[in-house]
Amino acid sequence: MNTVITGASDGIGAASALELARKGHQLILVGRTPSKLSAVADQVAAITGSRPGTLTGDFTSFEDVRRLAAELLDRCERIDVLINNAGVMSTKRQHTADGHELMIQVNHLSPFLLTNLLLDRIRESSGRVVTTCSRAAKTGRLDPADLSRERRRWSGWLQYGDSKQANALFTVSLAERGIAATCLHPGVIRTGFAPGTFLMKLVLHVPGMGESVEAGAARITHLATHRDGVDHPGRYFAGNVPVTVPGQMADPELAAALWSASLAATGSANDRSSASG
Repeated sequence: MNTVITGASDGIGAASALELARKGHQLILVGRTPSKLSAVADQVAAITGSRPGTLTGDFTSFEDVRRLAAELLDRCERIDVLINNAGVMSTKRQHTADGHELMIQVNHLSPFLLTNLLLDRIRESSGRVVTTCSRAAKTGRLDPADLSRERRRWSGWLQYGDSKQANALFTVSLAERGIAATCLHPGVIRTGFAPGTFLMKLVLHVPGMGESVEAGAARITHLATHRDGVDHPGRYFAGNVPVTVPGQMADPELAAALWSASLAATGSANDRSSASG
């Protein structure tokens, strides 16, 4: 199985890479920091005896995402699993060079663009797409006409919830296009994610508040390897089972509106792969 993992340089992405390596997957690890990727690749090589491919990718830049997609297509004759795991949470409003709020670009628009650019290869391989979502998606109030919350009240957690709701709706749209796509809440995990926030301080320092990165990785790995990742397209998983979600996470009309808005935002309306299906 040829598997691409974004956000693989640390946290649950790195732990997922190690678990998938133990299960015999051939990996390409994608992350921002070459030195961190190299360290994870060393750990994978210690398990498998061969070093996985590594590629850098900066999700704050659509240009770099396009470059990454081209390299992946050049390297991978098959893509059996794409794991969209890269993500960010910031309590400070920031904008990318592409003009979008940081979290909506890194958590949704760039994974949307990358997946679409790889979609034909994934479809040819009868592959699956697994996206790391969050229970924060349940708080999302996504407006496809205002993805960066320029015209609505902004806070870090509100925007994060919108971006995670977008993950769930993107999963719905991929399933409607015949892709074995699922998303999941990995759990409340003890990592360096959302540094400095009160919630993560509690998770890191209060006993019993958080789980290990291995626990989160096991849930990602489940959807990457188990029949559940194929048999429940479009669904959101928690605790390795598909669960009922609020309407705003599963509404096909909202998902379609988000798809159109995302095509426009990424400038990919003319990409052949974006029109596939």
